[in-house]
Amino acid sequence: MVNIKVFKFGGASVRDAINIKNVAQILNKYNHQKILVVISAMGKTTNALEEVLNAYYKGNLKKALSLLDVIKKDHYTIAQELSCGSELLSELNDLFISIEWILEEEVKDSYSYLYDQIVSTGELLSSKIVFDFLKNTGLNTCWLDVRDVLITDDTYREARVLWDSTSEKIHKKVEGLMNEFDVVITQGFIGSTTENTTTTLGREGSDYTAGIFSYCLDADSMHIWKDVPGVLTADPDEFDNVSLIERLSYKEAVEMTYYGAKVIHPKTIKPIQNKGIPLYVRPFGNPDSMGTLIAEDTDISYPPVLVIEPNQKLLHISTNDFSFVAEHHLSSLFSLLATHRIKVNMMRNTAISFTIAVTNEPEKIHGFLQDMKASFKVLEDNQLELITIRHYTEDLLQRMKEGKVILLEERLKNTVRMVARDVPVMIRKE
Repeated sequence: MVNIKVFKFGGASVRDAINIKNVAQILNKYNHQKILVVISAMGKTTNALEEVLNAYYKGNLKKALSLLDVIKKDHYTIAQELSCGSELLSELNDLFISIEWILEEEVKDSYSYLYDQIVSTGELLSSKIVFDFLKNTGLNTCWLDVRDVLITDDTYREARVLWDSTSEKIHKKVEGLMNEFDVVITQGFIGSTTENTTTTLGREGSDYTAGIFSYCLDADSMHIWKDVPGVLTADPDEFDNVSLIERLSYKEAVEMTYYGAKVIHPKTIKPIQNKGIPLYVRPFGNPDSMGTLIAEDTDISYPPVLVIEPNQKLLHISTNDFSFVAEHHLSSLFSLLATHRIKVNMMRNTAISFTIAVTNEPEKIHGFLQDMKASFKVLEDNQLELITIRHYTEDLLQRMKEGKVILLEERLKNTVRMVARDVPVMIRKE
C-alpha cells in the first residue's frame, strides 16, 4: 500500500457551495497523493433532520414533511450552485424519498432505530454533492458507501464498532480503491450492522470515523479540518484572548475531550494513538496552517485550558429506607445509567447519598428516574454549568468563581471541575 492521508471535513467546511469549492482547493494542494476523505452532514443538517424525526415521532406528519422540504430545497440549491448534473439530483431525490417512505408509515419502531435511519441521510447527501463536484473538476475520485465497510452492533444512536469485521472489509475494499483513485470520498458518523441496517456512532461521530479509517489503513497522518485555527485554550465564542495550542500529546487530547472540549470527538484519539498516527486539527480557511499537532507524549507544558459545559443537572440520590448507599445500590444505579445512556460528568458519594452531575437530556433522565423510583428518591438542581480548568492557576480559578455559587467541586493533580450556577441578582424593592 502507498502512503495514505485521511482528511475529515466537518459540517461547517461543507455548509455551502463556496466552502465545498474550498474543499476542492485544499485537495488540489495534495496533487496525486492518496487521500481518504470523510464528509459530515452540511451545516446544521443533522439538527434539522432530528427536528423532522421529532415531529414524525410525535404524530405531526405535516410538520415533519414541511421541515424535510426545507432541507431538500437547501441541498438542491447548493447542488445547482455547483452546476451538478441531473444524475446527482436524481440520487439526492432517491435519498429524500427513502425518508418520506418512513414518514408515511405509522410509528412502530423505537426512537433510536428511526433516528439512525433518518438522520444518517445527512452524510449521504453531503458526500454525494461533494463527490459530484470534485469529479466534475477533474479529480481522480470515487464515492464509497461507508456502510459497506464500517460494521457495528445494533446499539442505535451510539453503535459500537466491530473492529475485526471492519478492518477486514476496509483492507479488502478500500485498499483496492486507493490503488485506483487518488481520492476516496466517504461519510462520517454512520455504519451498518451485519444485517445491513444503518447505524450511527453518536453525535459528532465523523471524527471517530476518520480515526477508524486511519487505524485500519495505517495512515501516515490524519487531518481534521475545522472553522477554528486548531485546538484553543477556550471557546472563542465565549472568551476573549484565547490562544492556539500548537502541540498536544495523545493523553492530553483524550483528557480535554473527556472533560468536554468540542474540537475532537472523545473516541477519536485511541485508535490513532495505538499506531502512533499523528493528528492535525487544521483551519479550512487557512489551509497552509498546520494548526494543532496531536502526537506521541513528550515533555510539553500547557497553558490553562478552560471548558464550559452548559445545561447541567445535579441529581442527589438517596435510598427510600434511609439506609446507607452501599455497593449494591451503586451497582444498580450504574446499571440504570448505562441502560439509559447517561454519561456521568461528576459524582460524589457520602454515607447516605450519591450525587451525580449529568447533561440535562430530559427523555433520558425521565426514563432513568422512572426506573429507579421504587428504591431511591431524588432531589434535583437545574440550570447549572460544569466548569473544567486543565492546568489551572489559582488566579484563573478565583476569577471563574466570581458571581457563582459552587454546588460541587473536585480537584485533581492539575484539573479543577466545578458545578455552578450564577448568583441571583438581588433587586431592592421600591
